[in-house]
Amino acid sequence: MTDRHTSRLRALVRAEPILVAPGVVDGIGARLVAAAGFEAVYMTGAGTSASRLGMPDVGLLTMTEMADNAARIADASGLPLVADADTGYGGPVNVARTVRAYERAGAAGLHTEDQSWPKRCGHLAGKTVIPTGEMQAKIRAACDARTDPDLQIIARCDAIAVEGYGAALERVEAYQEAGADILFVEAMTGMEQLAEVPRRFRAPCLFNMASSGKTPELSTRQMQELGFAIVIYPGVTVSAAILAMRRVLDRLRESGEIAALRDDLVPFREYFDLMGMDEIVELEARYAVEERSRVGY
Repeated sequence: MTDRHTSRLRALVRAEPILVAPGVVDGIGARLVAAAGFEAVYMTGAGTSASRLGMPDVGLLTMTEMADNAARIADASGLPLVADADTGYGGPVNVARTVRAYERAGAAGLHTEDQSWPKRCGHLAGKTVIPTGEMQAKIRAACDARTDPDLQIIARCDAIAVEGYGAALERVEAYQEAGADILFVEAMTGMEQLAEVPRRFRAPCLFNMASSGKTPELSTRQMQELGFAIVIYPGVTVSAAILAMRRVLDRLRESGEIAALRDDLVPFREYFDLMGMDEIVELEARYAVEERSRVGY
């Protein structure tokens, strides 16, 4: 088995069963996904905007901020990372720079979309799209810019809400011909669309399971039966964290006692162990850090 995450992702996408990549926004989420036994992780752009800025996904983050977050997630998880790269942050030359930055960050795959800037979350209104030929040029630039041929270039199409389903399929066909490794049709709205897309294209197709979004909520078994190769769950961890934090904060405000929260908090040692405490202990022992200065419980 290869150690390169790009090659690992490529193989997982083209094998069965369907590859499941839960979405995360930071190193904590990345470590939790790895500890839960998943084989890949996804960096959500909407979640990154929420985590970094406390603001919605409306095109406010820069390429360097997104690439920096991708690097932290890739490093913490140790898993192949699929990362949101928005529109590529400009034209074909900008996309080439974005691909190189994400590749250096350790991403195994990234998706760029055909929205105009400022982009919107794929399940929001107000999206506009660039011409098909312009997006094809950006895909070719992305493919040419990678130094690792196994880095997965994912073409995302947001045109259903703007131009209609038929026009979106024509776009995706053009994106496939431009060289995209994986195809991502955003915000599909019915079972007919979900059944047709994986059958229509040669390239593997990605399913975006955005909870409470425009796309029907299916099980991974149903997605695999339809023919999808990979599914991302962008908001699953951050949405769960919001509910948990809200509950704990409400109880803290009401009780004023940490003891009242005990069952809702991860114990101190478990917290540090999850963050890789054993790795630090092993490294300090290997490099002969003075005994009295070594970290421990």
